[in-house]
Amino acid sequence: MRMRVLLSKNIAETERCARQLLKTLAPQKGGATVLGLAGNLGAGKTAFAKCVAKLLGVRETVTSPTFVIMKTFKISSPDRRLSVARLPARQVGRWLHLIHVDAYRIEKPEELLRLGWREIVSDPRNLILLEWPERVREILPRGTQIVRFRFINETSRRIALPKKPMKLGS
Repeated sequence: MRMRVLLSKNIAETERCARQLLKTLAPQKGGATVLGLAGNLGAGKTAFAKCVAKLLGVRETVTSPTFVIMKTFKISSPDRRLSVARLPARQVGRWLHLIHVDAYRIEKPEELLRLGWREIVSDPRNLILLEWPERVREILPRGTQIVRFRFINETSRRIALPKKPMKLGS
C-alpha cells in the first residue's frame, strides 16, 4: 500500500500530519472509523492521538491508556481556535466519540472483546485510535486504516499516512 511519508520534528508538525489525515479520512459504512497507530515504544503514537483529539475539539487531557486499555472522549463542537475550521465541513460533526485504545498489554484479542469491542466498532459515531493494532489483528474491522510511526531520533519521527483505506499488513 502506498503511503504519504512525513517527517515530524516537533508537536506542531505532528499536528499538521494529524490534520492531513483527518482531511482525507473516509467514513466507514455501518461501523466506527478505526485508525491503527503502529510503531515501537516512543515512536509518537500517543502524541499523534493527542493532536487528533485537539483538532476534533476534545477538551479533556488525553494521556496514554496503557494501564486502563481504553478511554472514551466526547467530541465537542469544533473550537475554531484549534484550527478545526481548516477541516472540510464534512469532517466536522461526523463523530461523537473519540475512543483511544492501547493494546500493548493485551495478550489475546478476546481480552478486548470482553471490554465491548464489538459494540464500539459497530457504532458509526465512534472514531477509534488503536495503538498496537498488530496485537489484535484478528478482530480489526474491514476498512481499518494504519498510520505507521518510526522513531528517528530524540526530536524526529517518521509518520506514514495511508493514501487510501487499508488493512493491517497491507
